[in-house]
Formats: sequence, structure tokens, C-alpha cells
Amino acid sequence: MTRVLVVGSGIAGLWTAIRAAESGCDVTVVTKAAVGAGATAWAQGGIAAAIFAGDAPARHAADTLIAGAGLGDPEAVRVLTDEGPARIRDLIRFGVAFDRDDSGIARGLEAAHSRSRILHAGGDATGAAIQAALIATVRRRGVRVLERTSLVDLVVDAGRVAGIRVIPGVRDGSAASVGAEGMGELRADAVVLATGGAGCLFRYTTNPEIATGDGVAAAARAGAEVADLEFVQFHPTALAVPGTPLISEAVRGEGAVLRDAEGRRFLAHVDPRAELAPRDVVARAVWRRMAEQDGTPVVLDATHLGAARLASRFPGIDAACRAAGFDWAREPVPVVPAAHYAMGGVVTDLAGRTSLPGLWAVGEVARTGVHGANRLASNSLLEGAVFAERAARDLGSAASAAPPATPSPAPVAGRITRHAAPLGAPAGSSDDSLLAAPAMANAVVDRGELQQLMWDRVGLDRDAEGLAAASARLAGWHAPEPVDRRSAEDRNLLDLARLTVAAAMARTESAGAHTRTDATSVTDEREAA
Repeated sequence: MTRVLVVGSGIAGLWTAIRAAESGCDVTVVTKAAVGAGATAWAQGGIAAAIFAGDAPARHAADTLIAGAGLGDPEAVRVLTDEGPARIRDLIRFGVAFDRDDSGIARGLEAAHSRSRILHAGGDATGAAIQAALIATVRRRGVRVLERTSLVDLVVDAGRVAGIRVIPGVRDGSAASVGAEGMGELRADAVVLATGGAGCLFRYTTNPEIATGDGVAAAARAGAEVADLEFVQFHPTALAVPGTPLISEAVRGEGAVLRDAEGRRFLAHVDPRAELAPRDVVARAVWRRMAEQDGTPVVLDATHLGAARLASRFPGIDAACRAAGFDWAREPVPVVPAAHYAMGGVVTDLAGRTSLPGLWAVGEVARTGVHGANRLASNSLLEGAVFAERAARDLGSAASAAPPATPSPAPVAGRITRHAAPLGAPAGSSDDSLLAAPAMANAVVDRGELQQLMWDRVGLDRDAEGLAAASARLAGWHAPEPVDRRSAEDRNLLDLARLTVAAAMARTESAGAHTRTDATSVTDEREAA
């Protein structure tokens, strides 16, 4: 029986675990917090799929490619949109009760979609509904779950991933599920990374605190190929209060508008689609208007939608606004951009296989090619479901035989090739030097300082001078020895920050979410749309 370790417990991880177990694999889910504590449960907007009359997967694919600034992989996008409707039916079978109206399943509109195709549950609690259904399914199927167990590194034997090193957490004064105190090792025939994103690289993020890029960093240290790390999506509308809670794009899809400090709408002067332009366009416009206002946030005006509609359609956001002291039915609320989603990650093929034999990656940790330079709204949950299904099917094919050698993914332009060696060099030099520990590291990295540096120098607008300054500062820090979850996360954040800066320095033109103010934009298919 093929032993499979799934690291992560969001939609991609739990889906993979369920399907792989059904295929005869012996599956263990490893997650560093409580199961369900990741970003999936935070997803407000919904899940996109072409299941309604007047729509088609080809339209969804076209919208996805346009939003991605023409840099998406057309075959990966075709897979995503063609197989999406079947995964929606699976979610319904798992027990997700999508919201309904007089026409059947309700549908919403979000930015850069040419059709209303966003399914939602509980108003703005789609991710939570999906997470709950998958957790219930995992429990019914008896899949083993190790909670509060942090990934440290991949175990590589003779060029093949053979397990993971972990640090068990502590709860109620005793070690969690992995044996004795200290670092442990879990062996397997296959490891699936489903560790999510890395919003905590930046001072302001909509992500939960566990989004520290653990899977990408561990895979890169082990020698896996990573790509597109420069493409970090900043959501344009996070509530401008501590914690920057997300205000879903679906609010603008329902008709809310953005106004500057003078009360004027400004998006129409930037893009004819105004508030429904792709996220990178809206986020940059908000960022730059804030700069013109000496940092004062812009405001999101949803007052014309009325209190009853806002409370019923967006109960979670309504509660968050009120908790922060705002009555958004009576007054516009201040919003700012915040780091939201990683388009890049561990390079995979269309079955989730990475360049390292024995290692798969699914969900936000993976670079499948579907998002290009900018993710289309509500495609993230769909990607998790579609590619988890494919990865589980691939794992299941080995359930009755010896694990096969893993073929390398298809070539990716701009891929960064890693070799098995410690990360840590100044960003911006050759691939091999990126893997060498810095000679003059003189201080253990401080997470808050790293996050502020990334926000200031590697945020919505970037240039060569700022990136070089970031690279030099990162070179002066060294990672702590991973002895607990916090120190393991800080090591991962430092490694991933260096890789991200290197990728941003290497891409000298602007594209999608990667904006170089010292360069002109690449040809953008959206301009012709």
C-alpha cells in the first residue's frame, strides 16, 4: 500500500487526502495548526465555474488568461475550466450547500469575469462551508490527521523525497501527535505539499498567521524547481484596521464603488472596467491614489446596497465592519491593499508532480501555470479542487505497485532551478549563489523587520534600487535554528524572501501583479480585450 503524507489541511490537502485514501493509499494529513485553521476557511468571495446557461468553460478560460496578463499556461487553464464543473458537483456530494435563489444555485459577478459564474455559500462564508464539509468527510473516512505538527524539511534519499522532518507542537503541556519531544521524522512513499501561501512575508496581509511559505521554502531547500515568485497578488480592499480583514471582491461585484478622500470615484479614469478591472489594476490604482493623499486610505462605498442586503449577502463582512466600529450601510469604509495570494510556487505538471521524484504539490503552494501573472477572482478554491483531484488520481495509480519515478514538469519560462543545498545568499545573483549561506550574516532575522522591508521594497511598486536594498538587507540576516514552530517559520520566511527578491530582480519588465516602475510593461492582452 502506498504511504502518502499530505502536508496541509485546506481544500487542496483534504481533497487529496480523501481521494487518495479512496484509491487505496495509506494517507496521513500533517498540519501545523488545528485542522481547518488555514486560508480556505477565510475565502469569502466564492468559487468560479462555468455551470450556468449562457456560459462555457472556454469563456472562463479566456477570462483567466486575460486576467493573468497573457502569461498563464493555456493547457493548465483549459484543465482548470473544463474540469471545474465536475468538481462543483463533487463539492455538493461532499455536503456543501451553495446558496440558492429563484433560478436555482445563486451566482455572483466578480472583477474580470465576463459572466456571473461565482458560486457562494453562507453569503460570504464559501471557504468555511467547503472546509467544514471536507473535514467532516475526512473524519467519516477515518483519515489519520496529525495536528500542530510543523514541517521543517523534506527527507531526500538517493534523489527521491522519502518523508518529512517535523517539529511536534505542544498542547496542554504535552507533545502533540508525533512521538517524543524535539524534531521527528515521518517516512512515506509520496509527499504532497498543500501548505498554502506566504502572505506573512508582508506587513499587511489578508492571510492567516500560518501563511509563512513553508512548503515552497522546504521544497526549494530540497532542490525542487520553483517559479513566478515575483507574482504576489495584493487584494485592493482590506479594511484599514489592525489585522486588515478582507472585504471580498464580490462586494464590488454587487455594485460597491471606490472613492478617494474627496469622495470622487477614480477607477474609471484608470480602466474602463472601473471597480471590476483585474485585481492588479485596482490594487495599483488604490495604492497610487493613497500616495497622492499622503497615505490616507480610499473608501469603499456600499451604502446604496442597503443594510438588509449587506447583512444577508455578506454577513461575515458586515460583522467585521461593525466590530471595527463602522456601519457600512450608512458610511463608506476605509480600505487599503494587502498581500493576498501567491501565483508562483513549486513548479508542477498537470498531475501535481514536481521536479523531485516522490514530491507532489497542490493548491497555492504549487505553480501550475493557471494564474499567470495575476489570479482571476475565485479561481483559487477551484484550482485546489481540480489539481488535488488530479494529484490523488496520480497517487492512486501507484497504490498497487511500487511508486514510479516522477517525471519533470513541462518547461516553464523563467523557472528557477534549485539544487539540494542550503538557501540564504543575497538575492539577485546566479542560481548557485542563491543557495550558499551568506558569509557576513550578523543577526538573526526579525520577522517584523522582514515584513516591513518586503512591504516597502517588494510591494505593489518595485524598482531596481529598492530591490537591491532589500537584497542587501536580507543578506545581513541569518535564519534561526528551527526548534519550534515560530523559528521554523522565520527560517522559511527569510529563505522565501530572498527567492522572491531574486525573482523580482530578474524580471525587469512589468507584468500583472509584478510592477517595475523603472521599466515599461510587457504587451498585455487585456489592452486588446
